[in-house]
Amino acid sequence: MTSTQDILAKLIAFDTTSRLPNWALIEYIVQLLDEHGIASTIIPNEDGTKANLYCTVGPTNKPGVMLSGHTDVVPVEGQDWTRPAFKLTEEAGRLYGRGTTDMKGFVACAITAAINASKTPLQTPLHLGFSYDEEIGCVGVRSLLDMLQQAPIKPALCIVGEPTSMQVATKHKGKTSVAVRCIGREGHSALAPNALNAIHLACDFVGVLRTMQKDIQNNYPHDITDTSEIPYTTVHVGRIKADQALNIVPNLCTVNFEIRHTENDDPLQLLNQIQFQANRIVNEARKIAPEANIELDVWNAYPGLNTPEESRVVSFVKSLTGANTTSYVAFGTEGGLFSKQLGIPTVVCGPGSMNQGHKPDEYIDVDQIAQCETMLAKLIRFLETDEL
Repeated sequence: MTSTQDILAKLIAFDTTSRLPNWALIEYIVQLLDEHGIASTIIPNEDGTKANLYCTVGPTNKPGVMLSGHTDVVPVEGQDWTRPAFKLTEEAGRLYGRGTTDMKGFVACAITAAINASKTPLQTPLHLGFSYDEEIGCVGVRSLLDMLQQAPIKPALCIVGEPTSMQVATKHKGKTSVAVRCIGREGHSALAPNALNAIHLACDFVGVLRTMQKDIQNNYPHDITDTSEIPYTTVHVGRIKADQALNIVPNLCTVNFEIRHTENDDPLQLLNQIQFQANRIVNEARKIAPEANIELDVWNAYPGLNTPEESRVVSFVKSLTGANTTSYVAFGTEGGLFSKQLGIPTVVCGPGSMNQGHKPDEYIDVDQIAQCETMLAKLIRFLETDEL
């Protein structure tokens, strides 16, 4: 029988960096599941280069437990890898390769669980939901959500297998991504005071964001249940671009920033405050150039996850892992979308640590894979005899 590690080696060999197709990987999973009598539903993107996958093992007339994972990975360019990024390498109890932790390790465990579940009659179904383009803002999963929204029966519970070191996480922040166009007036640099430098506008705008971050950190209520390092909303600038010759005063500068917000903070309210301050900058700039402007465009957003501790999914998954406590993860997941958009109670629990994710020589401990296999074996035994 194909082992979880064998499956993981196959998954790692597919370069599914978010800018590339994941179709070959999906075809591999479909074929593997088909060999065990498991039919898959494929949800392709518009150009047919990428797809989500959904399947059910067991009865189809009742809700079950969904194991959710994404198939894309972050780039390796610019990172100093000492091992092949897209070939699984085992050394000293660790499995190296891009995506081992984030999060093909869990995907491999979930596939193994589905294959094992197919060999026994289940009282409660097991669902797999694998997405694309999670790493660029939970983009690809939206079509899977649309499908499930129309389905007559939705999963009763969801486990998102992002790396938590097999701890049961019930909360994470939401995220709002914003593109900003700072519009000035071009001119010769020798006559710079007669023009309006868009980079200067952008710098003033970034100053607004930095001031807001300090205000949030110092004056806004912190989330006392947040066990991560940053128990408050963050405002982060990730990109500034203005491509002109040095002797040209630029008329355009773009800024990309994000808000990662706690349950206590409304991102729309924060954006309104930011827009108010941007308008103040623009009003001053228009004394020089009436065409001056700062335009904000929200291009992506996903909600946070805030599953109540007393929720059935929490006690259930804790019973599978043996955990007595829960945790809060700093990174975002698709879990908030399953919870908020579909009303499916969701937790995050998977092998590996995000401390190893997104880095050169990404790895997952073999022991973490074994722990995940144990958890999912207990899940299958439950599904064999009990109903949710």
